[in-house]
Parts: sequence; structure tokens; C-alpha cells
Amino acid sequence: MIQLSGLTKRFGERVLLDRVSWQVSDGERVGLCGPNGAGKTTLLRMLAGLDEADAGTIIRPNGLTVGYLPQDGLEHSGRTLVDEVSQAFRPLLDARDSISRIEHALADPALPDGEHERLLIEYHDLTEFFRREEGHSIDLRVTQVLDGLGFARTDAQKPAEAFSGGWQMRIALAKLLLGRPGLLLLDEPTNHLDLDARNWLEDYLVAYPHPVILVSHDRYFLDAVVTKIADLSLRTVTDYVGTYSKYLVEYDARMDRLRKAKQEQDDEIARLRAFIDRFRYQATKAAQVQSRIKMLDKVEIIEVPPERKRVHFTFPTCPKSGRMVLELEHVRKAYGAQVVFSDLSLHIERGDRIALVAPNGAGKSTLMRMLSGAESPDTGARREGHQVVMQYFAQDEANKLDPTRTVYQLSLIHI
Repeated sequence: MIQLSGLTKRFGERVLLDRVSWQVSDGERVGLCGPNGAGKTTLLRMLAGLDEADAGTIIRPNGLTVGYLPQDGLEHSGRTLVDEVSQAFRPLLDARDSISRIEHALADPALPDGEHERLLIEYHDLTEFFRREEGHSIDLRVTQVLDGLGFARTDAQKPAEAFSGGWQMRIALAKLLLGRPGLLLLDEPTNHLDLDARNWLEDYLVAYPHPVILVSHDRYFLDAVVTKIADLSLRTVTDYVGTYSKYLVEYDARMDRLRKAKQEQDDEIARLRAFIDRFRYQATKAAQVQSRIKMLDKVEIIEVPPERKRVHFTFPTCPKSGRMVLELEHVRKAYGAQVVFSDLSLHIERGDRIALVAPNGAGKSTLMRMLSGAESPDTGARREGHQVVMQYFAQDEANKLDPTRTVYQLSLIHI
């Protein structure tokens, strides 16, 4: 069990957490929710021991291991993929090396009796530790997790630095899961996962034997994984037992009750102040005025969180296109010896809404680039329909933004 007692955290004048008391029990899988900027990542970092609270304490069991996956920013280099991920088993790998070293030493006939006895004791302890921690299954466990997160078997011996940012985060996630910490903290773990990897992670976390606290904007992932929602708002944490969908219903009902109570309180305060203002200077009403002033002083003002922001937008009007919007005919695309498409034909009509689904490496991004015109096929034809206006949002679109410009300046570029 992990407990927060009177936890307070500020950034300048802004209070994120105010004397929060909260706990997570063994086996619970908690979805940490709340508006952007409420302090979800900050709370995860404090639980991970990376940030300190301004007041209060976090009580952890002795010997608790904590694993934390941030949203991004992790990079790995200097080892192959399989060697990097296997670092999750560093104590077991060290034990395996020591067992091998001792076996060679024990084979030496010139070894003194006292040293022989000492090595036998060390050998027994190491092999017992290796057996107890299932060291013989390291390779199998590594393969299962890498497969689940979408790595190909041929990726195993690739240098870790050869993988892009999203795959770097998968490497970090693989190491974290294989380490099986006593408390697992995940900040947007599905950001860099495709559908198959996300589904695999759902099953893995549901079977995970220790507490899990995660932040995610994927409501379906939360529904599949969590046993309760911890809502972080108004500088405190409120628990809702059950799925994310159930939380939404209970949260809306709670907000309705809170708004009603707030309105009743505001009306009562207004009546008290009106009485005080009206009879403040009448001696015959002095006692009643003082009584109402004391009542006002004792009122604990009800706070209501602001309405959650909902994004509303409309696409700008553009000329109506022809019925045929885009067409690929007998397209072929290859990168060296790797053929991505061969004799691919595709017809898209006005009004179509298409989800492109395929395993990693099948060529989804390549097809998107060809559809957008950003990349040409090796053979075959690409045809746009009449008056088609096209925009393409790439996977790495954020990398193309000019960091010297403001959000407003960037938005003007496309107007």
C-alpha cells in the first residue's frame, strides 16, 4: 500500500496539491485523470521520487521498487535492442556471469581447500537466487515482451540508437515491464503504440500483480485496464471505483450536486449579507447582525471545478470535389530489395472515411505519403480528382514546426 499524507505541491503562487491524503492498495490499477495542468505528471514524478513535495509525506513499504515511464524524452544507445532490454535483469545477468566464473574456478585442481569451500557456498547462494528468480527464462521473457510491443524478431540485434523516438519509448516500456517493479507508474503509455501493441499492453497490465497508476487520454484503454479512477482537480484527489465510463457518469452527477449546493450556498450568503447591510447601524438589530457575521465567517466556500473544455471545430469550406477524390493504379514501391507494395490499386470517393490498419512495417506511412503526393510510386499511377484540396498531417509533424515561432504565428502560416 502507498499512502499520501497531507501532501502539498506548489509552483510559485500556483498550488497543484493542497494537503492531499490518498492511498493505493495492492492489486489496484488506477487511472489518474484531470484537466491539463492539474498536476498528474507532477504527482507521478513525486511517487517515483523524482520530485519532492513542499509539505506532507509519501509512505511506501520497505523495499518497494518503483518503475516510471515518462511521456517522452528517453533514448537508448550503445547496445543492441535485446541487450538493452535485458538490462532489466541486471542482477540476474550478473549472477549468471558469477556462476560461470565460479564453475571455471572450481575446476582448477590447484584451488586451496578453504577457497574451494567458500566458492561452493557462494555458488549455492547464486544458483538458488537464479532459480528462484527464474533466470533461465530471461530470453523467453524478453522475446515475449518485444513481440507484444511490436518489435520484429529481426530487430533483436539492431543497435538501440537505430530506433526512432516512438520506438525508443517502446524500448523503455519493455525494460520497465520486464523489471516488474512493485509500483508501476505510466504517463501516457499508449502514445507510441499501434493497435496490436496497445491491446497486448492491456492484457499485460490486467494480469500485473502489483499496483499500477497510469495517465492516459485513451478512454477505451482505461476502461479495459483500470479498477478505479483518481480524479485530480481543485488541488485534491477524489476516487471513483470502476471503469472510466462509469467515472464519467458519476463525475457528471457529482458536479450537478456540487453546482446545486454552490447555488444554494451563494443564495444563503447573499441573504445574510443583505440582512447585515440593511441593519448594520440599527442598535435593536445589533445582536442579529453579529450573529449573521459570525455565520458568514464560518462558511466554508464550496468550490466547483470549471467546465471541462471540449474541442469544437469545423473544417473550412472548400470547393466541392468530383466524385472520385484519389486513385492509385497498379502502384509499386520498394526501398532497395524491400518491396513495400506491388500492384496496389486504391479508389477513394467523396465522403469516404477510411481507417488504415496493418502490422508495423507493412507500409502504412509509405502509403499515406504516396496518397498525399509527398512521395511518388516507383511504377503505377496516382490521380487526384477534380478540385481536390488536400492536407497531410504526418506522424512526425511536430518536428517540422519552427520552435522560434509562437502557436499563433504558426497558425497564421496555414491561413
